[in-house]
Formats: sequence, structure tokens, C-alpha cells
Amino acid sequence: MSIVFRLVSVVFIVNTVFAGQILGQNRTVQDGLSRIGVTVSSLSVENLINPIGLDQSNPRFRWKINSLDKSVRSTAFELEFCTDTNFVKKGERAFHRTGKIVSPILFYRYNGPELQPYMRYFWRIRNWDQLGSVSPYSAWASFEMGKMHTSNWKGSWISDSKSIDEKALPHFRKEFTVSKKIRSARAYIAAGGLFELSMNGKRISDAWLEPTYTRYDRRLLYCTYDITGELINGNNAAGVLLGNGWYNHQSTAVWDFHKAPWRNRPTFVLDIRIEYEDGTVETIGTDRAWKTHTGPVIFSSIYTAEHYDARLEMPGWDKSGFVDTTWSNSIYRSAPAPLVTAQALHPIRRVTEIPAVSIRKFSDTVYVLDMGRNISGVSSIRLKGKPGTVVKLRHSERLYESGRTDLSNIDVHYRPQDNSDPFQTDIFILSGKGMEEFSPRFNYKGFQYVEVTASEPIELTKESVTAYFMHSDMPVTGAVSSSSPLLNKIWAATNASYLSNMFGYPTDCPQREKNGWTGDAHIASETGLFNFDGITVYEKWLQDHLDEQQPNGVFPSIIPSNGWGYEWGNGPDWTSTIAIIPWNVYQFYGDTSLLAHTYDALKRYVQYLESISPDGICYWGLGDWVPVKSQTPVEFTSTAYYYTDVVILAKAARLLGKSVDADRYTVLAEKIYDSFQRKFWNASKGIYGTGLQTELSVALHWKLVPDSLIPVVAKALANRVVADGRQIDVGLLGTKTILNALSDNGYADLAYELVSRETFPSWGWWIKNGATTLYENWPINATSDISMNHIMFGEIGAWMYKALGGIKPDETAPGFQVIRLEPNFPKKLDQFSCSYESVWGQIESAWERTGNSVRYRVTIPAGATGLLRIPAQGKTGAHFMELGSGVHQFNWKNL
Repeated sequence: MSIVFRLVSVVFIVNTVFAGQILGQNRTVQDGLSRIGVTVSSLSVENLINPIGLDQSNPRFRWKINSLDKSVRSTAFELEFCTDTNFVKKGERAFHRTGKIVSPILFYRYNGPELQPYMRYFWRIRNWDQLGSVSPYSAWASFEMGKMHTSNWKGSWISDSKSIDEKALPHFRKEFTVSKKIRSARAYIAAGGLFELSMNGKRISDAWLEPTYTRYDRRLLYCTYDITGELINGNNAAGVLLGNGWYNHQSTAVWDFHKAPWRNRPTFVLDIRIEYEDGTVETIGTDRAWKTHTGPVIFSSIYTAEHYDARLEMPGWDKSGFVDTTWSNSIYRSAPAPLVTAQALHPIRRVTEIPAVSIRKFSDTVYVLDMGRNISGVSSIRLKGKPGTVVKLRHSERLYESGRTDLSNIDVHYRPQDNSDPFQTDIFILSGKGMEEFSPRFNYKGFQYVEVTASEPIELTKESVTAYFMHSDMPVTGAVSSSSPLLNKIWAATNASYLSNMFGYPTDCPQREKNGWTGDAHIASETGLFNFDGITVYEKWLQDHLDEQQPNGVFPSIIPSNGWGYEWGNGPDWTSTIAIIPWNVYQFYGDTSLLAHTYDALKRYVQYLESISPDGICYWGLGDWVPVKSQTPVEFTSTAYYYTDVVILAKAARLLGKSVDADRYTVLAEKIYDSFQRKFWNASKGIYGTGLQTELSVALHWKLVPDSLIPVVAKALANRVVADGRQIDVGLLGTKTILNALSDNGYADLAYELVSRETFPSWGWWIKNGATTLYENWPINATSDISMNHIMFGEIGAWMYKALGGIKPDETAPGFQVIRLEPNFPKKLDQFSCSYESVWGQIESAWERTGNSVRYRVTIPAGATGLLRIPAQGKTGAHFMELGSGVHQFNWKNL
């Protein structure tokens, strides 16, 4: 038993806690508190704001409540739906009203009349608090349905008649006439490959690399755009430029994407659907009448670069009146995949424009520009030159001693067939028509430096080249600040690497591979979820998992995959993404949808692991990748992840009402646990395995240590770190666990010492040597595995929120309905603050040290509850206090 103090405004009420549940709670707000009331805001559908083009027939709705009252809780809500917000004035009924739903959760899955394709719906909500007071209705929000069914497509799949080896990209155009007043217009477009859509000469979206990458022969995504404002009364023109993307991979590397089973010349289908004010609907779909021609993009590779010959430009090709008599008719193509579903996620954008910080001129044909930071994205150049001048833009993460760009750390897996496709090198051939500008459309790179070389003399300034940081444009949810400049830089570098590796699916690096390595992704998933609203991308990527799973339950190590990775690099230490990411999403969002959607796949995967691990020990996996020096046995870490997968499966089964499965997999988890103890526990030495940092921290973090032995193993871990020179000796899997295992078990000062270290091996060592992103290897001069923008060591970002800020989800009330607050106060850190925009609202945790005293401040969002660990004070041991919503401050001494 422990003692919990429940704070209601300024009143402390003692309650008893048993098994994590607070009993006998006084749920009444203190008499005499002023009532300010509750309002509702932040309405979203499918985790998007006012989305269009949804296929989900029972979408999810979220909102937040706001109140300055202390300890406000939501007890019920009601949603109202309509197709016209003036329905009341018109004397009409709402399309659907849920009625009052008694629930404290700010979440609703649609359960009303059937939603119709293309229809736009409006919705609003009101909330009841614990006193029975009801909020005003929120402002109206909206959502719009998309195709919903494949049968609703009117257009046909089309392409040109060229082969997969044709380098130049195809353009397509179609003119049409609008003769009536438009109410709304939408473009629905899917592609095998990538597309850029324009209307009347204007690019209609700020998103890039659309649609996001999937297993092309099994599922394609379509995008929906509001083009109402782009059409005019009279003649209009639609233009589509197709890119190869991963669909027609013409560059050659070790993963053999040029041999992908889906490979073909890019293709697309498009419906332009126009609703007129008179109630009629017209659809302009793709057919053979669409005209096609190649143009100035003479080569494009998502992996390497793009080549552009400005002499081949066709001004006005996507405007009405363009003479296309030399263009050919399109050809029909079969759909690349049986499934074409809506893309419902935050798109890839050029999020940040980055000017060059310096330029070095080597000659009048060679310049090197430094963008000041390592990013994923593209560069843009503006210059003048003679017609036919060949300008090459070579992108690198580092420089040779000479100051020229060095690609040797990132081109090691490239296998070019000739010199026509240089790695990360765009080629721009000038037309000679004054000031010209180029930026690739269907490619991105990882780089900090741009080397510009030209076949003829050119004049460049620092302003001639601009970089654009590209990534999935997920809303920011987290912030960290501290008195340590090093800590702040590590946090920023971690986020930069996380974003650099998020392109509609998580990747390992934005230059050498761009592959969706599973292990990197689950290690960094908590870091991502604290800092960014990533649920839409993770849900898409887990669908990619289902599309890749073999009948026997096995996943490849990279997802999506052309078939590579089923035989190497996979195993529970990597492909536990199928368990860990859905579980983390559930913990952060309180939504079981992803767990339910992936449940059968996880179950098949566990059944496969069970079949190859009859004694409970799993020998299949890649292991603790890129350790500092000591290598933990694969069977140690793979068994730990096997156990974790089974525990998550058992918990998911219980949550989803599958009691038979829950019981069965609980027993299996106990079997693995017991086998792990028998094989790896060394009672005489009080260690697991041989006592390596990864071994001890993995056992602690993944809860494979009996409660009675936790202090023993934690002390052994701390002693091992000290014996290793007070430095880390872990690889990828160990970085997930080492800091957490120390901080969670009484050794936060030692964990912080590892984090704040500036000598090799450490995160700080990278920063001290100029890193603005995380590296792939601990030594900065390693001869292999030395990408300078890798996310695989990125758990440190989540650790800052969990260990220093103390913010953790509570498994019994996920989605931060109950917020566990367990901050640590390392003696060598004077100040720390972090905030996290949860689905309930913003959580803030901040503290400042003065000598041995700490002032702590925490903000709990309306509707949520905090459970704060109070540090031991004098004879009073550490205990927990329950906090209602609002701002709370504490002063503690002798810490």
C-alpha cells in the first residue's frame, strides 16, 4: 500500500491506492470555487482537421475541452451532424444526432446513418462536466467522404506507350469546358508512381511526392484535392506530370528495386468531379483522349536525383489553348493493384526553407554551399548561363579536406551501371533564356552541402541556392528546454533525424537507403509520438505491414518491400513493429483501432515465433546492431522482444474482448518468461547473461526481472556502466533500454551523466563535432555504417519527456487520461521543462533546482488527471498524489 494525496484546488484528500487503482475518490469540486464553464475546441476527424476524401465508413471524432475551473472532468457528450449548417433556420432535421452519451472519453466512432460517397458533412459537439453543466455547442467542423468504393471511379488507368527504360517523364493534358456555375469541384487521383497535378497552369497542392509509397502491386492510395477555386467558367485544362518514384525504379542498388515485381512505366487514374449549383454533376475522367508527351524532366529517380533540360520546356502545356497536335493519345492500362484506397494522412511538404550560410568559390565553374544543417529534402537554384550549359548539383553530408563534397559515407550501396546517374546529383541543362530556376519534383536527398559544377562559367552567390527541409508534415506536439545547451541540441538533432526519416513511412536514412527499416522505427516511435502527431502516418505504415505479411506470419525487415528483407534482417527484435507501434499508439491516443486492425496479423506473427521457439527461447534476429564494443547474443534480445510481443498480444486480446486468446497468450508469456530466467539469470553473480549493459537494461526495461530482483539487477547495471568508464556500451536495441532502465530504477543521475557526456562514445560527442542530426555509428570516422542522419539511436528524445519531465501514459487509462508524473532531478542539471499536446490538451512539466531545493510546476489539461510521484522528504518515503486539471506548484528540499 502507498499513500496518495488527491489535490482538488487547494484541498488535500487522503485516499488509499491498491494495484494502481484509486479508491474512495471524492469527485466533488470544492464548494465556493467560481464556475467559469467548459468550452469545446480542436475538433478532428480521423485525426485530421476538416478532411476531404475519406473512405472510412465509420470515422473517428476527437475534440478537447477547455476550462479554467480546477479539476474539471468530462462525463458525457453529444454530437450533431448535418449536411447544411442552416438546417435549423430551414426547419429541417439534423442528419444525425447521437443523443447524450455518458462517457469520460473525448472520442466517438461514428455509428449513425450510412455516410455517402462525395458528401460533405458538418458536425459539432457539446460536453457535460461532472456537475451536470453542459457546454455551448462547438463551432461547426466538417469532413467529406471520398470514393469509398472502387466502383465509383469513372476514369480509366492510362499511360503513354513507352517502356520502363524510357528516362524522360510523361506529361498528360486534357481540356474541358465549364458552362454552369460551380458549387464545388474535386480532383481524385491515384498513380503507380508519383504525380504532379495542375489546373489551368497552376500546381494545385503544396504536397510533394504524392501519393505516398505503398506495396504497389497490392495497394495504391488516391489523393483528393479541392479545385473549386482553380476552375473558371469557359475553357479549362488539366495537366498531370508522372514521376517514377519507387514504382519504376531505374537506379540500381543492392536492394534490387529495379527488379520489383510491380515495376512498370508510371500510370494514373483521375476523376475531376464537378457539382453545379443546379444540382447536376459532371465527371471528367481519364481516357485515351488525354494527350501525352515527354518533356524537360529527362530522368527522375526517387533514390538518386533528377535531370532537367530547360531547352525542352513546353510553356503553357497545362493551360487551355496549347497546341498539342504533336502529342499522342494515351493508352489504357490495367490497375497496378486490386485495392485503391484514400490517402488519409499528413502529407509530405517542403516544410522549412533554409538559406545557405556560406559559399566557397573554387573557380568560375565550381562552388560549394553550406546549408548549415543536415536535412532531408531538395535544393533549388537560380542562375543565368549560356544555352546548353550543364549544371550539376551534388549533395553531401560532409566534405573532403579540400572542401569538396564527399559522398563516400552514403553511396556505398549504390551500384550504378554507368556514369549517367551520379548519386545525389541533380543535373540542370540551361536554356539560356535569362534567369532560370530548377528544383527536383520527384526526388529527395539527405545533405548539408551542395556542390555546384558547370560546363561553362557561371556566377553564383550565397542566395543562388536554397534548401527545403522535406518530410511528412505532422503537427508539432512536444517541446523541450533546459539549462543545458548540449541537452537542447541533442533534442533538436533527434527531432531533425526523426523528421528527416518520415516520408509517409518511417525510414532509416534519407540518403543511402530511404528504406522503411522496422527496427529503427519501433525504437524511435515514442520519441516521435511525444514530439509530433504521427498517428496518421503510423496507421498507414501498419497497413503496409499487413500488405507485406506472408501467409506464415513473417514480415520483411524493410516495409514497404519489393521482396527484399524476408530472408535477412527480420526477426522479433526488428519486426516487433507489428506489436510495439500499435501498442504505443494506443498508449498515446487511447484508441484501440490500430490494435484491432493489426490484431490478426500480430497473432499470426506470434504463432510463427512460437513454432520456431519450442523451448521459449528465440534465436532469430539481427541483434544489438552497431554496438560500441560488446555484442549481446541474438537469442537474448530476440527472446526479450518475443516476450514483449506476446505480452502485448495478450493485453490486446483482453482489451478487444478475446478472452480465450488472452488466457492462451498469457500462459505463453509466462512460459517465455520462465525460459528466459532459466537460460540467462546468473543467481551467483546477480546478473543476466554476462552482465553487459544491453543485457541488464533489456531485462529491466522489458520487465523480465522479478520484482524482488529489480534492485539487484539495477545496481548491477549501474556498476557495469561505472566499470565501463561511465560511458555507454550498447547498440541499437540497448539505446532503447539503457537510459530508461537506469532512470526508472533509482539511477537517474548516472543516466544523465551518459546523456551529457561530450566524449566518445556518446550523443554529445556527435554534437561536439558539429552534428545537427543523429549518426548511425558512435565513432564519427567509422569506415562503415556512417550515415550522418539516422534515427535508430533516437530513444533519447522520448527519455527526456519520461525521465526528466516524468510524463508517462498510464496503461489503465491510456491516451493520458491519467498522466503519470515521475520526474527525476539530476544534480548536474539546473532547469528542465517540457510540454506535450496530448489528446486531452497540453501537459506541462517544469522544474528548477537551486542548490538542494527543487521548485516543480505541472499543468494538467481539462478532463485529465495527474498522478504525481512526490519525492522522499525526511522520514516520509516517496508517494503519489492525484492532481486534478489546472496548474500545480510544489517546493521540495534535500533533493
